[in-house]
Amino acid sequence: MLRKKRVLIVEDEESLLKLETILLTVKGFDVIGASTGKIAIEKIGVESFDLVLLDIMLPDIDGFEVCRQIRKDPRTSAIPIIMLTGKESQYDHDRGVLCGANAYLIKPFKSAIIIDEINRLLSLSGTGE
Repeated sequence: MLRKKRVLIVEDEESLLKLETILLTVKGFDVIGASTGKIAIEKIGVESFDLVLLDIMLPDIDGFEVCRQIRKDPRTSAIPIIMLTGKESQYDHDRGVLCGANAYLIKPFKSAIIIDEINRLLSLSGTGE
């Protein structure tokens, strides 16, 4: 049997975290949630994930810094990262790309777009089906 793909969702808004968790669980992913950047970095240091869905506006460390820390660590540097944020400006998009995000999606989002992007990145990273 194939192992379920593990996704870390970093989102401080509880209702959105629940919504994203349900969406991905229904699609067959094993989902772990983190409500702060610090928790996300701790989890990624001790558990293995196939992909990270990362909000930018977090209560402690912002998503850009979380992304940089994931990229800095040789054990986690290849994990695909999707930034999912309300920040629509080109400046923020460019910052996301510069710190190492593989994709930058804007909230509110369409479920199908997120699922398509996750599947695309997992197939590119060699951890897809």
